[in-house]
Amino acid sequence: MRCKVDENLPIEAGGLLRGMGHDCHTVHDEALRGAADPVISDRCRAENRVRITLDLDFADIRAYPPGSHPGIVILRPKEPDRDRVLKLLQRIAIRFVSSTVDGSLWIVEENRIRIRRSDSPDTKN
Repeated sequence: MRCKVDENLPIEAGGLLRGMGHDCHTVHDEALRGAADPVISDRCRAENRVRITLDLDFADIRAYPPGSHPGIVILRPKEPDRDRVLKLLQRIAIRFVSSTVDGSLWIVEENRIRIRRSDSPDTKN
């Protein structure tokens, strides 16, 4: 999967995803730290990369409707500490191999994944 890791995830997140075979860029690596959300969103669209973030602003389907972007994955650990975030990311990264994010919104919690696609109501796994 082609993805871009947001600045609010641990710096190790990019390496973890690359180590699992994903084509991953990070906001840190590209000197985009502090860039406005629309700038990063435009970059994700231009590069056809799924955005991986902790930022719930991207769950607003009025602002980011499914199908209008390459995909958004929002991680929602019970506690947003480094270890829990990386563990949740590792768990979901395995799923990227068999499932496609293409244009959808994934909200990933420790005990479930909610998926919103442009052509269907919420799917709960």
